[in-house]
Amino acid sequence: MMNPAEFANIARAEADFWWYRGMRKILFGMLDPVAAGRRLERVLEAGCGTGYMARALGERYGWRMFPVDLGWEGLACGRAMGLERLAQCDIAALPFHDAAFDAVVSLDVIVHFPRGQEGRAMRELARALKPGGLLAVRVSALDILRSRHSLFAHERQRFTRGRLTALAREHGIRVLRCTYANALLSPVALVKFRLFEPLTGQPPASGVIPAPGWLDRALYAPLALEALWLGAGGGFPFGQSLVLIGEKSRG
Repeated sequence: MMNPAEFANIARAEADFWWYRGMRKILFGMLDPVAAGRRLERVLEAGCGTGYMARALGERYGWRMFPVDLGWEGLACGRAMGLERLAQCDIAALPFHDAAFDAVVSLDVIVHFPRGQEGRAMRELARALKPGGLLAVRVSALDILRSRHSLFAHERQRFTRGRLTALAREHGIRVLRCTYANALLSPVALVKFRLFEPLTGQPPASGVIPAPGWLDRALYAPLALEALWLGAGGGFPFGQSLVLIGEKSRG
């Protein structure tokens, strides 16, 4: 489970912080062409956090969202936002019937399971998805990019593209796309996480810290460029995140 202390940081920054704006743009760029040709009505967000993304998805695509999370702190934010159909549960034990949803979205949640237990979560996401239904999963990528923010947020593991695609296929998901994202800033992140942070010996802390306007815009710009490239069907061979879009096998 994510560190409960992080929910307040996210709630304050999620609308405007460069990383959230950029990663939303990337996800929408990848989802738009896939969602356009599908009739998706009931959509589960497994691990909704504050509920901000569930609202954004509902507004953009007209989906009827079912946001769930294990942390009551995030659900309280969603309730204050006016979200409906909120539920508190473990995504590895979803309180829904088989094939209950046309699509399932889970963003940066599976990384909070200990390594070796990620299959429990993927099994439930696939079970709740209708045959032919759409799955969108985002996870943190590459152990070498683990940071003090990762430790603070209680991130338990990071993925490679091969491991994430194998996990999806093992549970009956046909992978349509899987690519690294937040790639252009990776060299800067590598220096910061592997050189600067170890040298300064700083304790785990949230990385969701508001930046001056000029810096926020400078950090957002590479993500906006990536969104254009990924939206056009491109991909990256490395990055700080992985985005997988798949379809549940009809067999």
